[in-house]
Amino acid sequence: MKRGLETSVVKLRHKVFKEVAKVAFEADAEKVNDEIEAIPYRVTPADVPRYRESIYRERAIVSERVRLAMGMSLRPEDKPVHITSGVDQSNITDKYYEPPLMQVIPSACDKCEDNVYEVSNQCRGCVAKACVASCPRGAIDIVKGKAVINREKCIKCGKCKQACPYDAIAHKERPCSKACGIKAIGTDELGRAKIDNDKCVGCGQCMVNCPFGAIADKSQIFQLIRAIKKGDYVVAELAPAIVGQFGEGITPAIIKGALLDIGFKEVHEVASGADVGAATEAHAYVEEVASGKLPFLLTSCCPAWAMLAKKQFPQMIDKVSQSLTPMVATARRIKQRTPEARVVFIGPCAAKKLEASRMSVRSDVDFVITFEELAGIFEAKEIDFAKYRGEKSIHEATGAGRGYAVSGGVAEAIEKCIRAYYPDVEVKIEHAEGLEECKKMLLLAKAGKKDGCLIEGMGCPGGCVAGAGTCVSIEKATAEVKKFVQNSTKPVPPKDLYEIELP
Repeated sequence: MKRGLETSVVKLRHKVFKEVAKVAFEADAEKVNDEIEAIPYRVTPADVPRYRESIYRERAIVSERVRLAMGMSLRPEDKPVHITSGVDQSNITDKYYEPPLMQVIPSACDKCEDNVYEVSNQCRGCVAKACVASCPRGAIDIVKGKAVINREKCIKCGKCKQACPYDAIAHKERPCSKACGIKAIGTDELGRAKIDNDKCVGCGQCMVNCPFGAIADKSQIFQLIRAIKKGDYVVAELAPAIVGQFGEGITPAIIKGALLDIGFKEVHEVASGADVGAATEAHAYVEEVASGKLPFLLTSCCPAWAMLAKKQFPQMIDKVSQSLTPMVATARRIKQRTPEARVVFIGPCAAKKLEASRMSVRSDVDFVITFEELAGIFEAKEIDFAKYRGEKSIHEATGAGRGYAVSGGVAEAIEKCIRAYYPDVEVKIEHAEGLEECKKMLLLAKAGKKDGCLIEGMGCPGGCVAGAGTCVSIEKATAEVKKFVQNSTKPVPPKDLYEIELP
């Protein structure tokens, strides 16, 4: 499904985030439950349904979305449970994501058929009957002059579709399943989508490609806002993909001004951590790969890519770069300087939520929210960006680190560093985007076809700008990031950069 469109599903997600954020900001402790229970009626206020056949089904689905937006799990289908059941465990300032992150809302799933071939009304009953001739199992019959596929015989090879001169045979695929590059989505006993959590890496592409909005992830916006209201020293770190996400001319400096007004104490660039990563991995490539100690090196900044490598190619764990991801490197530096800080990563990526929940990362990153969730916070606070036009720009990173946001940008940043630090070293670069292509790349590396290479993997097709939590089209976001890189005052970090210097 094309990204950046203001579809009804997108609008619904935004409304839920906005309403949950408003409750977090405005509701007194004793009124939280009542306000949460009222959200489905504010999101779908009329008696006439707008999205479904029934207003009651609409509200039931919104209720599940509200629970996920508050970091809670879905309710059981066979028991009477209030929306606010368990809210006491979410109405706190210290709550990490509990797996599974991505969840199918049963009442929202339309039970799409998956991997089925079907003859449409485009069939003209032609004389040639190429579809019949091409089928290796005799699965196509002619009924009343039209082709009909016998599903019990069909082996789903697709040869009939290729042979039909009228394109009258459709290959029906479940959109969420089609979007999942590692085949982590199957079907339950009732025909609904089912996520295999042992395979899932949390990229969220299934979520943004479901036209029924039946898949959603958990959020920490409620807990984050509670921490701000409590007076905690909350520090934001902004991923470089943020440029252009909130409208024309809305720069990171303007966003910084809005965040400070909301109650954040400091705002920093995650790209500064990417600079450290680029410099570190440049040295690692020269010392480990160019020297022959390792056959290849895998970048580590994309958690979906790194998780794929570790889950399905455990023999490659030692080939994954040991450098800290930009999110963690930046957060760790913030906490070294301000130990009491509560760090929130604001980015495009759903998988970062899983990364932050790891025991080794929890002490560094307290919250992860997406641009889409931040938009809900801005709407809840009725932020007028024009108010912050005079804010000073943020200068904490180089063009190399900021370029991490687009596919190929990580490898390009590391290559620039190698050429600057080690001009005599030959660099071999490979990159893959989308989990299906990433898996193919890892298979080639395993087979010895990518020896000597620095290999970048991006779980989302297009890179971070295509993450599940973005607000604009991939093309527009890519163009904005490239301008951001070009306008940077410094192209690459210094050779001896081993930690981040915060202003």
